[in-house]
Amino acid sequence: MVHGGRMEIFWRCKDRVNTLAIAVMNKWPGVRLRVTEGWDEDGHHPPHSLHYEGRALDVTTSDRDRKKYGVLASLAVEAGFDWVYYESKAHIHVSVKADNSVAIHAGGCFPGDAAVTLQSGEKKNLSELHCGDFVLAVDQSGRVTPSEVLLFLDRDQHRRTTFVTIETDHPVRRLLLTPSHLIFAMQDPANSTADFSPIFASQVRVGDSVLAHHADGPWLHPARVVRVWQQEAIGVYAPLTSHGTLLVNGVLASCYAVFESHPWAHRAFAPLRLVHSLFSLLPLKGEARNCSAQETGMHWYSQFLYQLAWGILGRDSLHS
Repeated sequence: MVHGGRMEIFWRCKDRVNTLAIAVMNKWPGVRLRVTEGWDEDGHHPPHSLHYEGRALDVTTSDRDRKKYGVLASLAVEAGFDWVYYESKAHIHVSVKADNSVAIHAGGCFPGDAAVTLQSGEKKNLSELHCGDFVLAVDQSGRVTPSEVLLFLDRDQHRRTTFVTIETDHPVRRLLLTPSHLIFAMQDPANSTADFSPIFASQVRVGDSVLAHHADGPWLHPARVVRVWQQEAIGVYAPLTSHGTLLVNGVLASCYAVFESHPWAHRAFAPLRLVHSLFSLLPLKGEARNCSAQETGMHWYSQFLYQLAWGILGRDSLHS
């Protein structure tokens, strides 16, 4: 999709340039985005240039039509680049801010076509899920139980994201989730499920086991991971349930991400659960019951907690 030489592009810059590339093709059919320079390995830029950090690109259109560059700059702004300007008549310079905020990439999510099971037994895609729905989750004893969807920690139907895909056998399950999302796994499980602990999805390996649900009972069973790979998809959804867990595509996952402690993350979101319980006493329905519901993007409370954890615990304690 993007033409140019080998580049080590800062991941957020890559996300924006992919968005820009799509916008260019939509604006001018047959024309593509052309990247003339990304990562500078040869020292051609001044000291402290963002090209040395993988945060800057020089772009043109594939037809090199300079009359298009003004519109190209506008498309770059709409694509989310933090800085856009005419560096020379030959190209447009675009760049992104430094990744000093965990909130930029902290969200842990599932794709919109991932399915949960409602209390009634009906399957429902996350893109169709609403606050106030009851989905199957797991309580502290390990028993499958209905749990109310309180809000979405992140929700964006248009965002393109890289997911870790985990495939199991016996039973056959396939789950997509972002690398920083927590999933309950273990290397060599016995028949018991008590020793499964939450780890980042990026740490799951072939031969590990995750917890899967069979429709014929209220308990979970180990399922061996037979394949792990990454793939891109559009749409991110991160529902928060009252129990802090949920079954997605029949596999148990945490509602939390970034910080590798499900119990502490669950405690950190206790104020939101308290607010929700208070609002549930009011004669409101659906998402109107949730005073902190957001239309799209990461929930403000998630951003606040990630920033707080970054400042107090440091980057090493969070998913990188």
